[in-house]
Amino acid sequence: MTANTLPSEASAPDGAPGKPPLILVVGFSDAGKTTVLEKLIPEFVRRGYRVGTIKHHHGTRLELDKPGKDSWRHKAAGAATSVVCSPTRIGMVRDVGRDPGPEGLLPLFSDTDIVLCEGYKTAAWPKVEVFRRERVDSPICANDPHLLAIIGDRPEEAGAPCFSWNECGRLCEYLIERLLAAERRPSAKPG
Repeated sequence: MTANTLPSEASAPDGAPGKPPLILVVGFSDAGKTTVLEKLIPEFVRRGYRVGTIKHHHGTRLELDKPGKDSWRHKAAGAATSVVCSPTRIGMVRDVGRDPGPEGLLPLFSDTDIVLCEGYKTAAWPKVEVFRRERVDSPICANDPHLLAIIGDRPEEAGAPCFSWNECGRLCEYLIERLLAAERRPSAKPG
């Protein structure tokens, strides 16, 4: 592996053994994707699941560090990868030659039960669409065979089960039923 690559292991879209299932949370800008994730994550956690998340960033410039901080200075000096580590957290900034997509990031989540990814709406992975009628007339993934559910405003033609804005608990149960097989028991202790 070179400094500009990520682990190349990829999981099948239906979740390969030993890898957590991945669910894309998609929708147009300002549809409420982050808000839905903020409500969905604790629903999984309450049920004892360890959740990992990915946020797709469209821009080419991604800054996680603050200028002047030591790790920022390491990257500014030319480090291809910089890791900040404390007793309770790890943060990494790594140069890559291309967007690895969610499949290229899954190996980083071996300690989780499920990965929720905000973005990658055209990727061939199970997805939940956040639909807000004031933003768009119909769901963008209505004809997508990977669409599992729609949350938000109820579209006229859904193509998948619909959940209202306040039904993140029901959506979580539905996703557990659909994607988390009996052998994938939660690894976290319920909070």
